[in-house]
Amino acid sequence: MAHALSPPSPIHAIATPRPTLLFALASDNVDEVRRVLESGEAGPNDDVGPQSALAFTLASRQLTHRMEMVKLLLAYGADPTVIKDDSADVTSPSSSSGRTSPSPPLEELDPATRYYVKRAKAPETRRASALIHRSFFRPLARVRYNLIGQDRALEQLFRVLSMPSMAPIVVLLCGPSGHGKSLLARKFGMLLEVPTHTVNMTTLRSTHDIWRSYSMSPYEPPSSCTLADFLIAHEGKRCIVVLDEIEKVVDEKILSSLLMPWELGRCSFEGGHRHVDVSQVIWLGTSNIGHDLVFEHQRERANPDATMLREEYVDLMAMLRPRVSEKLGASLLSRVTTVLPFVPFSADEKMAIAAEALYSLLPEDTAHTIPPATVDMVVRNSLSAYQPAEGARSLYRAVSTLLLDTL
Repeated sequence: MAHALSPPSPIHAIATPRPTLLFALASDNVDEVRRVLESGEAGPNDDVGPQSALAFTLASRQLTHRMEMVKLLLAYGADPTVIKDDSADVTSPSSSSGRTSPSPPLEELDPATRYYVKRAKAPETRRASALIHRSFFRPLARVRYNLIGQDRALEQLFRVLSMPSMAPIVVLLCGPSGHGKSLLARKFGMLLEVPTHTVNMTTLRSTHDIWRSYSMSPYEPPSSCTLADFLIAHEGKRCIVVLDEIEKVVDEKILSSLLMPWELGRCSFEGGHRHVDVSQVIWLGTSNIGHDLVFEHQRERANPDATMLREEYVDLMAMLRPRVSEKLGASLLSRVTTVLPFVPFSADEKMAIAAEALYSLLPEDTAHTIPPATVDMVVRNSLSAYQPAEGARSLYRAVSTLLLDTL
C-alpha cells in the first residue's frame, strides 16, 4: 500500500537585515542615505559606532559625497552641537549627548560644509524652523541645506506660512539675478512632494495665454498639460504654480486673469465655464523688480558683509513693496500675501558658494583628493571676481576659470 506523501516542510526565507545608516554612509551612497532617513529605518542622530552619524561623516575624509551627506543629515535633523568649534577639545564628550566627537573642528572643514553646520547651529535657524514644525509646510525647513543665504527671506516665509488664513497663498520673490529665487521656487514642490507647474511669463501675449501655457521648467519633465488642465487635475489639492519673471509680461492686462484666483481661490478659464477651486494652490512669482533698491539698501548698511538683521530686512520689505506696486499695479499687489526681497550674499556665504562650486565642477573620483590648501586658495581667489548683479553665477564662473589654471 502506497504511503501518502507527507507535505513538504515550509521553506523559511533567510531574513536579510535592512541597510543601516552606517552602511549607507560608509558606502558613500547619497540616495541610500536619503532613503534610510525618509523611511525611518534610522534617525539622523543614531549612533554609528562610538559617535554620531554626523561626526562619523565629517571625520570620513575619503568619502566623495561627504558634503552632500552632511547636508542630508542636517536637513533631517542631525544635532550639530556634537561638532566642536575650533577652540574646543575635539576628543572631549559632547555636552548634549555624552558621545565622543573625533570629527574635525569647524575651522578645519571646507567653507561650504562649515557654513551648513554653523547654519544648523544658529539659534535663529531653529526658531524659524519651529514656526512651521507642526504644519504641512514642515519639510520646507530642509531648503536651508539646498540654498545658501537668504536667511531673512526664509524666516519671513515661514512666518507667513505659519499664520492661519483662508486666503490663497501668493508669494513674490524679488531681487537681483543669481541669488536663489528660482532655486527656492523649484525646491518648494520637491520638498512638499506636490506637483508644480511653471509658467514662463515672457511668452504670454493675451489674458487667456496664461491658462493655455505649458510647464516650461528645465528641471521638470516635458509636459503636454496646460495650466488649466493642471489646475483642474489638482482641484482643491495642494500644488505649486510658479510664475517665472512675472514682471516681464508684454502687457500688464495679462495679469488681470490672476485677480480672482488670488483673492477668492476660484477661477474660470473661459466665459460660461464653471469655476475651478484653486484655493489650495501656492502661487510663487519670481521677479527682478527692485534689484537696484536692494543694492542701494546694501551699500547703506553699517556692516554690508554680515548677514542682514531682521530689522534691516523688514525695512527693505517696506521699501520694496511700492516698487512692486508701480510695476504690477496696486490691485494685484493687494492680493499678494508677502513680497520677499532676495539680498546680496555675506562674506561667509560667498565662500560657501565658491567651495560648493569647486566640488560640483571637479570629477567625482578626484573631489576628495584635493588638498585643503588648494581648496582654500581657489575659494579665496574667486571672491575678487564676484559680481553682485550676477550673484552666484559669477562665483561659479570664477571657480571654473581658476580650476583650469590650477589643476
